[in-house]
Amino acid sequence: MSKELLAARKNDHLDIVLDPRRACSRAETGFAALTFEHCALPELRLDQVDIRTSLFGRTLAAPLLISSMTGGAARATQINRHLAEAAEVLGIALAVGSQRIALETGADQGLTHQLRQLAPSIPLLANFGAAQLAAGYGLDEAQRAVEMIQADALIIHLNPLQEAVQIGGDRDWRGVLNAIEALASQLPVPLVAKEVGAGISADVARRLLDAGVSVIDVAGAGGTSWAAVEAERTADPQQRAVAQAFVGWGIPTAQAIAAVRRACPDARLIASGGIRDGIEAAKAIRLGANVVGQAAGVLEAALLGPQAVIEHFQVLIEQLRIACFCTGSADLVALRRAPLLPPFDPSAL
Repeated sequence: MSKELLAARKNDHLDIVLDPRRACSRAETGFAALTFEHCALPELRLDQVDIRTSLFGRTLAAPLLISSMTGGAARATQINRHLAEAAEVLGIALAVGSQRIALETGADQGLTHQLRQLAPSIPLLANFGAAQLAAGYGLDEAQRAVEMIQADALIIHLNPLQEAVQIGGDRDWRGVLNAIEALASQLPVPLVAKEVGAGISADVARRLLDAGVSVIDVAGAGGTSWAAVEAERTADPQQRAVAQAFVGWGIPTAQAIAAVRRACPDARLIASGGIRDGIEAAKAIRLGANVVGQAAGVLEAALLGPQAVIEHFQVLIEQLRIACFCTGSADLVALRRAPLLPPFDPSAL
């Protein structure tokens, strides 16, 4: 695909994702079904609640990741710069969007060593698609993607549904797991396997971890639906009808986190997929996530500038801290044990 067509597609994606009415899944994340048991005697000082954690050997001030987001070549440079500056101030991790355009055309979209210069202390995650592995990407492309931004890890994003409903999408996914395993055995940085909004099941997570993947990002249903995005992009009524049927498809984020954590008790998990605020971030951690990612929720702020991104996440961080405080959780380890209320049954009253 030409640089122009790739850039046009990425620009379309950005425009659509910025309008939640066009991009949202019909699925629910599942977090609304969970209620923390309120602790009226927390015996804590709010400002001493410790929400620090680590990722790829770097300390995070909060268990948060700015998840991969897309953009056309013209806008992505500014978006990436704003996100890097903000992430460094906040002390949280940053994952870049797909580097396919940069790898195949030389249009770097701001994905250069400058990104590391703007964010010298935080985890940076490089990224390209599993479909590219199936099409011939290997160690060379992976090393170039990592070196491009001096990344701490490489995301391989799994988006079979998006590719299936996208005109010109990559439909041959044979050999992807073997390619991931081969890459994991050779690449000197960890691999992260990430879905893009349809969720990773417990079985698939186990297979990926057995293949050498270090971190699973479940990226469940309930946020951006890439089937909805592709339905919006196409002018073909038949293709639109095909894509629209899958707007509610996927494993709800809360269910994906819980299922993967049960099946893979020692895995490092990132929770993303429609997480709206710090309370839902707390619920994701309670279910088993180590780090929580957000992309579409911060995209509008990313267009404005780093200060808007900082202010967006400061709100989420304070919400998370208060959720810890009001469950009597002094840190994230305690939050993972915080009591949840049983489902409410009015007939039991």
